Amino acid sequence: MAPRERPAVRQKRMTKPGDLRFEPADPARTDLLMELMREFYACEHLDFDERLARRALDELLGSPSLGRVILAVANEEVAGYLILGFGFSLEFHGRDAFLDEIYLREAYRGRGIGKAALEFVEAACRREGIHALHLEVDRANERAQAVYRQAGYRDHDRYLLTKRLGRPDDG
Repeated sequence: MAPRERPAVRQKRMTKPGDLRFEPADPARTDLLMELMREFYACEHLDFDERLARRALDELLGSPSLGRVILAVANEEVAGYLILGFGFSLEFHGRDAFLDEIYLREAYRGRGIGKAALEFVEAACRREGIHALHLEVDRANERAQAVYRQAGYRDHDRYLLTKRLGRPDDG
C-alpha cells in the first residue's frame, strides 16, 4: 500500500518502530518531494527556485552514485524526507557522506522520528562503506543540535563556507 501524501493532524505521540519505515524515493514521487522541499525551505528561510530544485532532484534520483533520496513514512503517511550526498575525504580516510537535508513535517516532530532517521542513515552509510557522516544545522536550532549531539555528532569548531560556482546552463 502506498503511503498517503498529506499527514492528518493528530496528537503527538511517540511513533512505534512498526509504524515507521524509510524507503527510497523514485522519480514517480518527484511532485511530492518538491512539495516537501518547498515546506522545508520555507521553514528554514532558504531561497527556493522550483526549476533549479527540480533539476537537481532529478539528477540525484537518476544517479545513485551521487547519493540517496529517502522518504520517512509514519503510520502510512509521508512524514518527511532525507537527502544524502556521497563524497570522499582524505581527512576522514575515504568515502564520506553529507546529510544535506532532513525534514519532518510539523505534526511528526518530537516523536523520535528524527532520531530513527539518523540511525537509519548511519546504518545505510556503513553498508555503503562510508567512514564519516556530516550534517549541517542552523546555529539557532538548538533543539536539532541537541538531537545530533546526543546521537554522537560533534562540532569541529570550523565554519562551513560555500561559494556557488553555478552551472553553464543556469542562465
